[in-house]
This record gives sequence, structure tokens and C-alpha cells, in this order.
Amino acid sequence: MIYLDYASATPVSKTAKTAMEPYFSEKFFNPSSPYLAAKHVREDYETAKAALAHAIGAKVDDVIVTSGATEANNLAFSATDVVIDKSPKILVAETEHASILEMSKNYHTEFIQVDHTGRINLEDFKAKLTEDVGFVSIALVNNELGTIQPLAEIAELIKAERERRLKNDSKLSLFFHSDASQALSLIPISVARLGVDLLTLGSAKVYGPKGIGALYQGHRVKLRPIISGGGQEKGLRSGTENVPGLIGFAAAAKEAVAHQNGARKHYENLRGILKTELEKSPISPIFLGHPKHQLANFCPVSFPGIDAERVIYQLETDEIYLSTGAACAASKGQKSHVLKAIGLSDEEIAGSLRISLGLQNTDEDMKIAGQKIVAAIKKELALR
Repeated sequence: MIYLDYASATPVSKTAKTAMEPYFSEKFFNPSSPYLAAKHVREDYETAKAALAHAIGAKVDDVIVTSGATEANNLAFSATDVVIDKSPKILVAETEHASILEMSKNYHTEFIQVDHTGRINLEDFKAKLTEDVGFVSIALVNNELGTIQPLAEIAELIKAERERRLKNDSKLSLFFHSDASQALSLIPISVARLGVDLLTLGSAKVYGPKGIGALYQGHRVKLRPIISGGGQEKGLRSGTENVPGLIGFAAAAKEAVAHQNGARKHYENLRGILKTELEKSPISPIFLGHPKHQLANFCPVSFPGIDAERVIYQLETDEIYLSTGAACAASKGQKSHVLKAIGLSDEEIAGSLRISLGLQNTDEDMKIAGQKIVAAIKKELALR
């Protein structure tokens, strides 16, 4: 098997799996129970949360554990419910994840334009950052293109707008949220340097278990619970804590941060080999995303004129697995809104493959996968 869909899901690392195992059957206690064994589990849970917070330059009290990145994104939007103006305008990049786009439907939303690489248009953002905006959400890394957004520059513009409001005695708060769920394994993340008020993290993209995520909450932000119950996670995310999940997430995040430089070099080498093979295609490939500001393990590509879905089915017979776009969009049979936003034609969208690499991939994998993709394209052309 050659797996090339790591942007969709990563296998659980041995380190994370080993760390989790005792909490399934030996240390299974509810961390909210009063006896000593449960209190020890509570200590382990808080230690893991502190390690996760440390990975993004935050404090343990700033992190809310959720069931994943989607829930964290939903919870982040609740910041708009506690501002003085009950109906502030929302600014969202037009290439955001489906969970952000779905939440934005509940608000007066304007979409920030992106260029052909998926980077936001800063001039368009400046024009739309008006005095009635209360919330901005822009992902650190796009989940289809791997394009990295200039969050620090965006944060400076938001800071300037806040200062203008202060001078004008405006009472409307302005919060900056970013979904960084694709980024933790390859980009150093510091919430202070990024200038965000809220930051989403997900375990499933960093070689941790599925079903666990987190939201960083800055001190100036108030949130409204979207799940009510026993009051866990500062009352913002009730429900018995997923102890093994958080233990695994923290272990995976710690391991990923420690090996970021080596992982980047590994992916850059793999991507170079793969591109060399794909360039042998009879249809010239169009490599998508930003040539400089792109996550190293992303290699999205378009072969205009082919049916990418049929290519994927052909590759599956050879146990080569990749996708046409985000898994949540593909499962609904929808065309990628991301590829539309960057200006691709229908023909280019139909011929697009989202290839994302992982730690298990080898040089030989890249050669074989590249050759098989080219062979599948040739077969498609022969069927015309």
C-alpha cells in the first residue's frame, strides 16, 4: 500500500499509541471522581494538556479540549455571541474548511478573496475590515492546497483596527481565529507570534488518535458553551474527559514539534521525486498552491482534461490511495470550493488530485506512485 492522503488522516504513531494504552483498561478511572486513583488520572490529564499548550506557546488554562477540530471551530464562533453588538459582521477566507463555512451561514459574513495560490488578498482584507466586523477566521494552512497564510501580517491589520476603535470609543470587540489543525507537525506555532485570539488544533492530522482536538482561548475572549452538562473544561465542553485521546494527542504533538525540521526535509525530498515523475505525464501537470508558502508534505496537482475520480479508482486497484480534495467534500460528491476560489476552470478542477505525504512514505513510494499516476492518465487519454 502507498498512502498519499495524510491531509485527511494520519496513522497513530507508536509513541502516541504506547502512551495511550494504559488509560483504556488500567488507568480507566473518571478524572472527576474523588478517590486517589482517579486523582492520579486527573494529574496525568492536566500534564498532557500542559504539554499540548506548550507546543503552541500557551498556558494550560488557555486550552479547551474538544472532540476534534470541527468542534473547536464551532466553539470558536461562540465568541461572537458574547460581544456587545449581538450581530457583528464576520470575515472568513473563501477557502476555509467546511466547518467554518457552515458556521458562517449563521452570521452576516463577507468572504475574503484569495489569489491563484490560495493566499488571501491583503488589500481585499483591508477593505473589508470595517468598524462593524467582530470576528475573523483564516486557517493557518489550507487543507487542500497546503498554502500557508500570512497570519502575523493579518494580525497587525487587526491590531490597527482595534486601536482605531479604541480612539473612536467603539465598544465592538474584534476577535481573530485560525484553524491550525493541518500545521502543527510542520510549522512552529506560537499563539503570541501569530497574534491570534483563538486557535484550533486537531489530533487526527498529527499522528494522534481521531476524536480529540483543542481550542486555544486567549484571555480577552469569552466563549459560550455549545455542549452543556457536568461542567468539564471550564464549563465550555461538558462530558467525561477523553483521557486516552488527550494523552495520545499530547504525545503525538510533542513528538511532531521535536522533529519538525527533519520532517520538512524528508517531505521536500519526497515531493521533488514525485514531481519529477509526474512531469513525465503526456498532459503537463499544474502544481497548485504557493511555490514558497506551502506545507512541505502537500503536492496538489491538476491534469486538465482527465477525470481525476476515475484515475483514483484505477490507482486503488494498485493499493495507491489519494483523493480529489477534502474528504468531507468528496464524500458529498461536491466540487472543491477551494479550487473554484483560486480560479481553476471546470476542466482543471475535474482533473485535480490532492496528494499529501507522510512519514511512512519512501523515495521508492514516490517513484512508483508517480509512474502509476502517469500510467492511469495515459489510460484515461486512450479511452477518449
